[in-house]
Amino acid sequence: MTQEEQQHASPSSAPSSVVVQRRKQQKDIFGVQLDVTSRLLDAEKLKLAILQREIKQKRHLEGTKKEKELERQKNNLERFQIQHDRLEWEYEQAACDMFKGYYTLKPHRSLPHLGLKQTPKTRPSIFGTLAKDKSPARDENKRRSMPQTPSFANIFKAVEGESTTPTLCNGHTTSETSSTQESEEVEKDKALEYEDGNLISGTLEAFIRHIVPTGEYYPDRTYLFAFLLSSRLYIKPYKLLEQVCQLCITQQNLNSTSIDKSSLSNFCSNLMQLLSEWTETFPYDFRDERLMKQLRDITQKCIAINPMLRKTVGQLMQMLIKKLSTLEKYEDVLARVTTAAAERMQSLRTNPEAFQTNIIDICPDPYILAQQLTHIELERLTNIGPEEFVQAFIKEGIDESKVKFRDLKRTKNLEAYVEWFNRLSYLVATEICMHIKKKHRAKLIEYFIEVARECFNIGNFNSLMAIMSGINMSPVMRLRKTWAKVNTQKYDVLEHQMDPSNNWSTYRQSLRAAMQRALSAREGACDRIVIPFFSLLVKDIYFLNEGCSNRLSNGHINFEKFWQLAKQVTVFMTWKNVECPYERDRKALNYLLTAPVFSENSLYLASYESEGPDNAFERDKYKTLKNKAAPSHK
Repeated sequence: MTQEEQQHASPSSAPSSVVVQRRKQQKDIFGVQLDVTSRLLDAEKLKLAILQREIKQKRHLEGTKKEKELERQKNNLERFQIQHDRLEWEYEQAACDMFKGYYTLKPHRSLPHLGLKQTPKTRPSIFGTLAKDKSPARDENKRRSMPQTPSFANIFKAVEGESTTPTLCNGHTTSETSSTQESEEVEKDKALEYEDGNLISGTLEAFIRHIVPTGEYYPDRTYLFAFLLSSRLYIKPYKLLEQVCQLCITQQNLNSTSIDKSSLSNFCSNLMQLLSEWTETFPYDFRDERLMKQLRDITQKCIAINPMLRKTVGQLMQMLIKKLSTLEKYEDVLARVTTAAAERMQSLRTNPEAFQTNIIDICPDPYILAQQLTHIELERLTNIGPEEFVQAFIKEGIDESKVKFRDLKRTKNLEAYVEWFNRLSYLVATEICMHIKKKHRAKLIEYFIEVARECFNIGNFNSLMAIMSGINMSPVMRLRKTWAKVNTQKYDVLEHQMDPSNNWSTYRQSLRAAMQRALSAREGACDRIVIPFFSLLVKDIYFLNEGCSNRLSNGHINFEKFWQLAKQVTVFMTWKNVECPYERDRKALNYLLTAPVFSENSLYLASYESEGPDNAFERDKYKTLKNKAAPSHK
């Protein structure tokens, strides 16, 4: 046995606790990405199965149109499968490296400290002094009776209170109804349960009645947002609007030939306010032609009753169509970017010598690159609808035979954002590993550390995490000679933000500091930018959804869960509505979005060619990869 093998077999040669921490850290951050991506992959598989069933049955749409939809769905599934396999490889590799200690590390090596400290000291935040959370004063008996349109940032500053006064859930008071109607409405109102003035549970029918406006009543806007967001767990949006419209028609007797139009004027105004808030906050619901038809029908009834509303209806439809058109253009841009990236990758395979440019040549200033990353992040955040968080994960065990493809999630903005994170991570690793000379690799590592630091200062945590996870990929981590030339002082500060211990407490503390900074910043200022580590946000919402029961023991819907989901998503709404104040660098943006990225095998192969294998395991792996890559190097 050689001295190297003896060192590898000896317990004393096991990786130090610092390196184990780094590998655990790498495993944890890829674990978040893998978990989110695998669940998105399951959803795509279900959509594909449902679409294939519908094609076989030849229902609802003509065969040719369904075939095209099937082809698109297969492409989506294939893309997610590749992404999932990449992450699974990295996750397993990180776990193996952590527990088996494949890398032989000599105690006297000159590699600078790269790992997390065992007892991290409190560091001054880049954002300054951390502000404590301020709880707003509680107003237990507050109830809004007319249309309310506060900004999303203020929706949940007050407690979502509901009055315990005898106002009925359809908006009528006891003085407005006969004694028979009064007793019926009281029975209906019992279907909603309150605790300390807060709505906590009820039946779906009662919740639906509770959002129906009248001439004297308009639902609390916090309740309206929470219900429209989470009701899709129980009822499809087109069914919900259908029931709301039917209740309006029945309660106000709109189909009658003798309508007192003057008495219905306030009702129509309130109904238009409800529809305006729905189309403004959840416009993607109206990609469903069934909702659009219902919207046109009910707005025409309102115009017939009150012609003064014609302008309001026109503005509503114009804004809705504008938002849907913007979404279509965005999806078209994503498709073209994906095609361009695939073409550049194909060009690399056919002519590797053409791939000579690196990111420093394109954008030598790390601060400018951090700004361009922020442009991409905000563009993708802006196009994510709040309902996508609820619709993204389809529960296992769903009866596919009862689900129609057109009833499933209609947008892929959330998935596209997760894909962007993965692309950026692999782009960072590719840029580092593709260079033969270690001084170039060291320069790129320091460059990306500086970019990550600027992202942290901006408040762009998603790009920060993507860059750091790319730097911490195994093919980059193993480059010991390269790391020996890297100044890691700034890296030590940034790696502290990646510490997943205590449920990412360090990152969450910095995120709260950024939010406090954003609240005090003026409109249009750079300090207003807050871009969270998105996969962790998705995972938080997912486990909130899974961790709280949908129904209580009495069969009522758990509305406290609705409140919690709405609070989480409301914070996201304030983040995504910030405009990026930085100038665009078209060349840098194009490179970030379309530059070729290596696969896992290609990254390892490039890493081994840069710095040879250190032990028997790496030598075997290198040999295997070379044999696989013999026909095509990349």
